[in-house]
Amino acid sequence: MPDAGGADPVSAKRELKRRLRVVMSHQELSPDSLMRRAQLQGSLLARSVIYDALAEAGSVPSLATLISLLDAMYPESRDSVEPKDSRQVAIRDELISLRARAAKRTKPLVQVGVIPETPSTFQHRAVADQLDGAGAAAGRTAEVSQVLVGTGGVGKTQLAAQYARSVRGSGSLSLLVWVTATSRDAVVSGYADAGRKVRATTAEDPEQAAVDFNVWLRKTPQRWLLVLDDLANAAVLRDLWPPQAPGQCVITTRNRDARILRGRHRVDVGAFTQGEAAAYLTSELAAHGRSDDPQDLVALAEALGRLPLALAQAAAYLANSMTLTCREYRNRIVEHDETLSALMPHPDDLGDHRHTLAAAWEMSVQAADERAPSGLARPLLQLASMLDPAGIPAAVLTSAPTLIYLTGGQERSIESDPERGARLVEIEQAKSVMENLQRFSLIEYTRSAPSPGIHSVRVHQLIQRATRETLSPSQRSRIARTAADALSAIWPEIERDTDLAQTLRANTAILTRNATDALYRPDAHKVLFRAGDSLGESGQVSAAARHFELLARTTTRHLGPEHLDTLLARGEHANWQGHAGDATGAANALTELLDDSRALGRDHPRILTIRHNLAHWRGVAGEAAAAADALADLLRDRTRLLGPEHADTLTTGVNLARWRGEAGDAAGAADALAVLLEKVIRVQGADHPDTFFARGNLGYWRGKSGDATGAADTFAELLEDQIRVLGPDHPSTLGIRHNIATWRGHAGDAAGAATAFAELVEDRLRVLGPDHPSTLTARGNLARWRGEAGDAVGAAAAFAELLEDMARLLGPDHPHTLTARGSLARWRGDAGDEAGAVDALVELLQDRTRVLGPDHPHTLETRNNIAHLRGELGDAAGAARIFAELLQDRTRVLGSDHPQTLETRYNLARWRGEAGDAVGAAAEFAELLEDTARVLGPDHPRTQQTRHSLAHWRQARGVDGAR
Repeated sequence: MPDAGGADPVSAKRELKRRLRVVMSHQELSPDSLMRRAQLQGSLLARSVIYDALAEAGSVPSLATLISLLDAMYPESRDSVEPKDSRQVAIRDELISLRARAAKRTKPLVQVGVIPETPSTFQHRAVADQLDGAGAAAGRTAEVSQVLVGTGGVGKTQLAAQYARSVRGSGSLSLLVWVTATSRDAVVSGYADAGRKVRATTAEDPEQAAVDFNVWLRKTPQRWLLVLDDLANAAVLRDLWPPQAPGQCVITTRNRDARILRGRHRVDVGAFTQGEAAAYLTSELAAHGRSDDPQDLVALAEALGRLPLALAQAAAYLANSMTLTCREYRNRIVEHDETLSALMPHPDDLGDHRHTLAAAWEMSVQAADERAPSGLARPLLQLASMLDPAGIPAAVLTSAPTLIYLTGGQERSIESDPERGARLVEIEQAKSVMENLQRFSLIEYTRSAPSPGIHSVRVHQLIQRATRETLSPSQRSRIARTAADALSAIWPEIERDTDLAQTLRANTAILTRNATDALYRPDAHKVLFRAGDSLGESGQVSAAARHFELLARTTTRHLGPEHLDTLLARGEHANWQGHAGDATGAANALTELLDDSRALGRDHPRILTIRHNLAHWRGVAGEAAAAADALADLLRDRTRLLGPEHADTLTTGVNLARWRGEAGDAAGAADALAVLLEKVIRVQGADHPDTFFARGNLGYWRGKSGDATGAADTFAELLEDQIRVLGPDHPSTLGIRHNIATWRGHAGDAAGAATAFAELVEDRLRVLGPDHPSTLTARGNLARWRGEAGDAVGAAAAFAELLEDMARLLGPDHPHTLTARGSLARWRGDAGDEAGAVDALVELLQDRTRVLGPDHPHTLETRNNIAHLRGELGDAAGAARIFAELLQDRTRVLGSDHPQTLETRYNLARWRGEAGDAVGAAAEFAELLEDTARVLGPDHPRTQQTRHSLAHWRQARGVDGAR
């Protein structure tokens, strides 16, 4: 709407009216939109035209709004304020005329009931605009009944009261009725009183008088507003539901019954926004002479869940405790050392908020508990109060442990139907209980959640706390253990749904805090261990190690150092310490644990498990032969104790084959795994994870034996079964795709490997996230195979970027970070910066020696790469000298027949030849060929390469001899 402040008033008004008619004829703006626009216009003339046009259309609400506008424009006396010029005189006179016309249409207001007083620091809320908007729209077309729904303490009554006062002040109402609708008697009494005041009834019987008043509401042309505050349930208004026109009804309720909501505008009332909460506390405390730090006020509001009633009572408490700072008060709340009642004001100091927090919800709990199936709402709310307020999977509250708990707490036993099964009936009853709690706004429950991982049940944190504080210590312990049982019951062995896994971990963390010592009596609950393993399985290996380190300390304190749960927690800590990159530390920790567990006896299952894990981490730390020897001993013991085809015995056999392969016998590992796989399939079944593990190992060692194509084919077959059993997004399925791509690359298809890894990176980013170790590994392999396909510069750039992320996420000394540094140096060298690559590898060698030790395979590999690059830079003699030194150490550490020892001999022979000793090179290749063919086989790629090199240096020797 243009500002006509500088034009002739008459012509400007005529032009504005013309434009207004055009707009309204095309329905581009509703009357409500025009009024809202008028409130924002800077020109009084524009306001005058809009309101005048609406008045001519017979819109009473627009005239009522004019009255409010005039009151705001002329607060002292509308008629006494002198305008500054003649134009403003005309505008004021026209507005006053409009007000007079509105007053003639409006009859004197009749009010029944008492509207609650506005608190001195009433906080305007965004949710109030929904009421105002619906009310304004109703005034133009059809009246709208509105329902304010929310739990006790969110401020529904104050919002309704503020709205009622606003409409009352507009001058447009003939009747305003405020009824506290907590019971049928209260509604009947309020209706009857109103009916008599408007002369709608002469009946003596209150019920009949109430009916007569309801009929009058339907027939009268007058505007009315009926507020039904705190409506208990739909039955309260049986045969007394108010009509939709010509007035308006506002209902406040905790009850989400469809009969209350149907056909009415629903306004969900929750907690304050952060800004509203901070503004409220600031003004409330300032009114008592306090000036607190704004950040402390925000923190306090968050600690109280921004619940209006809680904030009001906290402010009252602080107002009467001037020596207590806001921060100190907040800390007392967060630490849970005191009950809510102790942290809230004395009843005499409650002021406008007459109900305590506990009282605000008790009526709702009682009402929900009385609905069928009766007696279950309170115990289910008690169980939910121990878990995460931000989201509890509904399956937790319908799990078998929960159903058993509810059955025990029910006044009457749940009837069983042998034909259908009792459990199905119980599950449906539990869902009905959740709906009852939802109906009375004690929880938010979405029954039709598309996935069990959806946060389908939420409970306000203060409702939870108030509920927990009613429990005796024995009740609290029993309910905590039940909650832990329920979490364990729905926790999938294979975590396909990452959202569900994260939610279960969050609930376990909250339960651990709320349960105090209950989860350690009589022993450490298994959910504590499952949460730690889930952390590690999600890729948060360092967090998993910290989890079990804390669990080990806690179990030691509660159960003692020799308790099985303490020993188990220590073992889990060591395992995740290894996964976090500290294999040597893991092996040392397990060695200590083995010594401390000797009292269990050599044949105790825990001892066998510790020995198995110790062997594994010794292997990862570089002692492959020692790991194989240890597993061979363990295999004999497990065969003796459990039998040759027990699952644990077979697992030990599979791992023994793996470490024999790592110790140099790749072909032997593949042969052993082929035999073991038949037994695993027979014992565990074709689709068991152990079977998939054995098949994956077989494929890997086939590849290491020289059959890269066979390895890729083996993994491709396994992929089909993994997708069928575990799904396409399971981490293990993604791992199989990783292996397929790797072996395709080794089989000669570097470009195909790069393409496969590019697709895998996208899927791991989507499923696991950018920071998961498996995602980082896939990025590294993508860079590597792009380099192998010819893009050395791109590979170097990708490894440089990856290295930053690995150092940030895993730490600078993590083995994977060190590996990325080695790869970066390699591809920088291939991209042309051989000298820079050598310098980088020399630095890496120092760090690998420090972190892993001088004899670790990765340390020895770094020395290998340094020698190779020096040779490429032209120092063939220097390369040969380094390879000669490396050969001594690899022979000592790995043995003379290890593939890496044979590789070192190959490189030594090559660089001796490059340094000018063709005769010596040919002789060394001749000896090496015999050993390579014996160890790896005559058709192995390394054997063929050695045969080719022997021919080359024999030819070079012949040329040299001719000279």
